[in-house]
Amino acid sequence: YMKKYEIMYILKADLDDASRKGEIEKLHGLLTKGGATIANVNEWGLRDLAYPIKKQTKGYYVVIKIQTESADAFKEFDRLSKIDPAVLRYLITVDHE
Repeated sequence: YMKKYEIMYILKADLDDASRKGEIEKLHGLLTKGGATIANVNEWGLRDLAYPIKKQTKGYYVVIKIQTESADAFKEFDRLSKIDPAVLRYLITVDHE
C-alpha cells in the first residue's frame, strides 16, 4: 500500500544555479534510492523567509510529493538534510489527497 507524503524544503538563497540543481538532484536521489517514487516537483523559487534562519532572510523553496510503502524511504533524506549546510529547513507531512 503506497502512502503519499509531501516534503517542503528550503535551500540557501545564495546557491548558484548549478549548485542548486545539484543539491536538488542529490536530495531527490536519496528518496528514490530509499524506494520512494517522486510524483511531483514544484519549485516555488526564491521567497522571503517568515523569520531569519541561520542568518538568512531568503530561501529557495521546493515542494515535492512522493509515494512510498515505507517511511524508511526518507530516513536518509531526513538524516542528511539535518547536517547539509545548503538546506535551511525541511518539513515532511502526510499527503491526504
